[in-house]
Amino acid sequence: MSETSARIELVPRHSRVTRITHWINVVAITLLLMSGLQIFNAHPALYWGKASHFAEPWVSMKAVPRGEDLIGVTKIGSLTLETTGLFGYSGKVGKREPRGFPAWSTIPGYRSLVDGRHWHFFFAWLFVINGLVYLGANLANGHLKDLVPSRVQLDPRHLWQEIQDHARLRFPKGDEARHYNGLQKLAYGGVVFALLPLMLLTGLTMSPGMNAALPWLVDLFGGRQSARTLHFISASLIVGFILVHLVMVVVSGLGNNLRSMITGRYAIEIKEDVQ
Repeated sequence: MSETSARIELVPRHSRVTRITHWINVVAITLLLMSGLQIFNAHPALYWGKASHFAEPWVSMKAVPRGEDLIGVTKIGSLTLETTGLFGYSGKVGKREPRGFPAWSTIPGYRSLVDGRHWHFFFAWLFVINGLVYLGANLANGHLKDLVPSRVQLDPRHLWQEIQDHARLRFPKGDEARHYNGLQKLAYGGVVFALLPLMLLTGLTMSPGMNAALPWLVDLFGGRQSARTLHFISASLIVGFILVHLVMVVVSGLGNNLRSMITGRYAIEIKEDVQ
């Protein structure tokens, strides 16, 4: 009669290039987002089309009078929310000021469109160069194939089962943990091959210099204001992805996941039959 025992084995998970570019991305994306909010604060409203229709923004954050005081108000389409202290009117009580996003969320913390652009453009170039290094290295070593879901993983029944397993905090173990599952591949692939290119192209569309060199970009997105709105939406979706990613990192094993992104080694449980 045989019994089953388990041992822990450290297996290769992330290459050196993947780990280095990942941590550079952590810094670059954080400062890109914070400097982007500084730029947004110069005119905290979004529109669709080629021009700004100031009376009819799709999204806006502003301070409006209420009695002798001001309150922060955020509009999204036909929805109006009071957001005092967070959006539209924020800061320490008694020292609040009208601004889209609060000072703690922007780089720099003080009001400066020029400095915000300097920060944004520097880290945008760092992010693009870092991304090209990641793509080039992983094309060469074949790692990008790991992001392509198999037919089985794309089966709706299989995906639904993975969704249920994740909701119940049941994660792959043993040999299955050596590779990305279907949900991971779809999420990472969607960000790398859809959201990031959209954010890059819409960012270029807002540049007057690029408008002169590539005028078709403006038409592609239906105008500079539409491009600005799509840029904001894609950035928001990336923030959403990051938050979900961080939650999954924590609940699926923070120490093990950090080890794999620092040392490249991931611990899996191997079950063996003992005679």
